[in-house]
Amino acid sequence: MNRLRLRAGSAADVIAARLQELRESRFAQHLAECDVTLWGGDDAARVSIANRLGWVRSAERMRARAGEFTAFAREVAEAGFTRVLLLGMGGSSLAPEVLARVHGKRPGGLELHVLDDTSPAAVREALAGDPTRTLVLVASKSGGTVEVTSFERAAYARAEAAPDGKPGQAFTAITDPGTALEALARHRGYRRVFTNPADIGGRYSVLSCFGLVPAALLGLDPAAVCAEAVAELAAFERDGGVALEAGVALGELARSGSDKLTLVLPPEWTALGAWIEQLVAESTGKKGRGILPVDGEPLGAPAEYAGDRVFVAVGRGEFAPGVQASLDALAATGHPVLQWVWPESHLLGGEFLRWELITAVASAVLDVNPFDEPNVSEAKAATQRVLARVRESRSLPEAAPRAEQPSLALYAPGHVHLSGVTEREWAAACVGLIGARDYFALLAWLHRTPARAAALERIRAAVHRATRAATTLGYGPRYLHSTGQLHKGGDEHGVFLQVTTEEGDEPIPGESHGFRVLHSAQAAGDYDVLSARGRRVLRVHVSGDPEAGLERLALAFEQETALLR
Repeated sequence: MNRLRLRAGSAADVIAARLQELRESRFAQHLAECDVTLWGGDDAARVSIANRLGWVRSAERMRARAGEFTAFAREVAEAGFTRVLLLGMGGSSLAPEVLARVHGKRPGGLELHVLDDTSPAAVREALAGDPTRTLVLVASKSGGTVEVTSFERAAYARAEAAPDGKPGQAFTAITDPGTALEALARHRGYRRVFTNPADIGGRYSVLSCFGLVPAALLGLDPAAVCAEAVAELAAFERDGGVALEAGVALGELARSGSDKLTLVLPPEWTALGAWIEQLVAESTGKKGRGILPVDGEPLGAPAEYAGDRVFVAVGRGEFAPGVQASLDALAATGHPVLQWVWPESHLLGGEFLRWELITAVASAVLDVNPFDEPNVSEAKAATQRVLARVRESRSLPEAAPRAEQPSLALYAPGHVHLSGVTEREWAAACVGLIGARDYFALLAWLHRTPARAAALERIRAAVHRATRAATTLGYGPRYLHSTGQLHKGGDEHGVFLQVTTEEGDEPIPGESHGFRVLHSAQAAGDYDVLSARGRRVLRVHVSGDPEAGLERLALAFEQETALLR
């Protein structure tokens, strides 16, 4: 258990040299002691880093609060709540979603649902549950995230309409001390406010109130989750363990061009990929470099991949024979492969901390600060500019499409060359933008359903088959707080296809616009920033029936890429 099997191909020597260097400098021990100098930077950067290292020993501190979390979960169950609706974004929502999807509701626990999608259809669906049986958990480190603030207003207005007259008792907040959310929660009489240590960044917050309160509500033992993380940190302090070796390998491989981290996870742990994606992409994707996590691509034969991949396989128990054979074949042809296993009973606490440590080590090798997100604010500011124009003109600004078909319209900035008017020609133009070491990012601004996800995955698979490029699929606005940092702050090897739709509207109390405008403004803001940075970005807007439009688009990519193979 818990040993790294590393087959690094031609990069083996440079990885071994860097690993020896970090062991001799006692890097792991310095990280465990929260040494702010490990990632370089000036004095201001180090002050900022010092305020973000609480995650290293968070499990130790939070284990003492486990009883508090468990008692709260028992209290709300006894009060008659059967469902938890978590309103969050990025680090405050991804980890609880992983725990809910991997472990489900345990005996005595509550069902947990996450709302991190501003599409009107997603908001409408999330708020459809019985408000008298739903505990609304409002989670935001800053306390002012526009998505969470909007969700809270909509949920609270609905609770106010319930007959019991005490809407606040159905709400609980998790936030940093002194935020606007804490003040609002006190004012509205929330059932509980959990204040989190302020020295923990959002994407590193799983082993804090943001992850452990939802864990307790699901019926998990937060003390046991923390104990696994404490054991992982102890192994790291002793000799670096798997985390130091894997972090060095991923950092050096990225420096040499193998920067597409392709995840191979057991079926029951597939939800973990989205959390790893945010952690790694947002931490490393800056200064024109970074590691792109590739989540959800089926494992294929060696010839299906270009030379920019590294495969990381995590097993729960032993690997299935077919998976192990595929990994062996990849390693035999020179593709770097890292793999390790956890016991069947593992609750993910150790794996969460391991990936946090891996990411911190890899960032040091890449010479980037893993605790800031300098480009995330660009999309936020662009969204606010779009919303300001909406308030002035009472309508969403919209450029003329470059081409149109019934129910489909294609948009692209002037620096992206396009020719042709049919959707098959659009697909050919998009695929033609992809060159060596490029990746294809499909950015979906629509409420996720199985049918829509399947159509988008068909587009992704068609592009991969035709180009061998790494592909990712992100749903907005979630990806803005995840891979969005790497899209803008990383290298210029991305080709981006936005897909937007129309899905009615839901009001945001206190605002002149509803969720339709907010969702559209977020998509437009991201498109504007990518375009301004000279990225190769296209947008296809689907009007009318989203399923029919996505089917046509998927078929166009499949037919066109079949001619290119």
